[in-house]
Amino acid sequence: MNILNKMKTNYKYRRKLMGFLFIIPSMIVFLFFIFFPIVDSFRLSFYEWSIISPEKTYLGLQNYNEMFSDWRFWNSLRNTAYYAIGYVPVGVSLSLILALLVNTKIKGRNFFRMTYFLPAIASMSVIAIIWTFLLDPDIGIISYYLKLFGLNTYAWLRSVKWAMPAVILVGIWKNMGFNMVIFLAGLQGISDMYYEAAEIDGANKWQQFIHITLPLLKPTMTFVVIMSVITSFQVFDQVYVMTKGGPLFSTETLVQYIYHLGFENFQMGYAATIAYTLFIIIIIVTIFQLKYFKMDLDN
Repeated sequence: MNILNKMKTNYKYRRKLMGFLFIIPSMIVFLFFIFFPIVDSFRLSFYEWSIISPEKTYLGLQNYNEMFSDWRFWNSLRNTAYYAIGYVPVGVSLSLILALLVNTKIKGRNFFRMTYFLPAIASMSVIAIIWTFLLDPDIGIISYYLKLFGLNTYAWLRSVKWAMPAVILVGIWKNMGFNMVIFLAGLQGISDMYYEAAEIDGANKWQQFIHITLPLLKPTMTFVVIMSVITSFQVFDQVYVMTKGGPLFSTETLVQYIYHLGFENFQMGYAATIAYTLFIIIIIVTIFQLKYFKMDLDN
């Protein structure tokens, strides 16, 4: 009996050892290319350093004090919040509607699923370039059809009022298919017996959606909303390609400003300061969402 127990213990030990051996390469990559740079960039936030010079000057909290009085930081934070408020609710709602549509038994639904998902696998830079041409007031196809129907057209990306909504539109269009697939997986995990029981009780489609689909979809909804919020706070690609943060800094987001400081002005220390501030903001917002959704799920 002791020999059998010893063999079982050795077997479990070997299984754990093999598991650790398999994750060692990934852990090495994570440590050297993600964890250590993150820690070092936090240290860098207390220094003044130009990327073209090896010398670093210790400043203490001076970078953080400068950040709180920097109008461009507050402007980019406001623009990032504007983007998030416009992107998250509309993007999540449209993704859920698409998932509901392609989850029904309609002809060619696999084609529609593929079509809606295609933008998600394309490069954001490429998509931003295409939308820049589409929104052009002179040669853009959107402006052409607006003129064709006698409607006013605008220099969308050159307008302080319309530039950010245009950037939000591109972000929603790009990521809507990915979120749709996540919702679709959640919908297909809901058993048909709930809907069959509801139909027997006389519930219509809307009542089934409110009382069955939404409650059972809350874990999926939690994931999609949290990931959408994180994505919205990290928006950069379409801003850089379509507007460069203009006009008049009306679309400059935090990541765009960090890029400007670090790789255009070579203020790596100050850029690291704002990057860590953004990191803290994302953590706080994510924790708040997790607590809110946990309370909602418990109820």
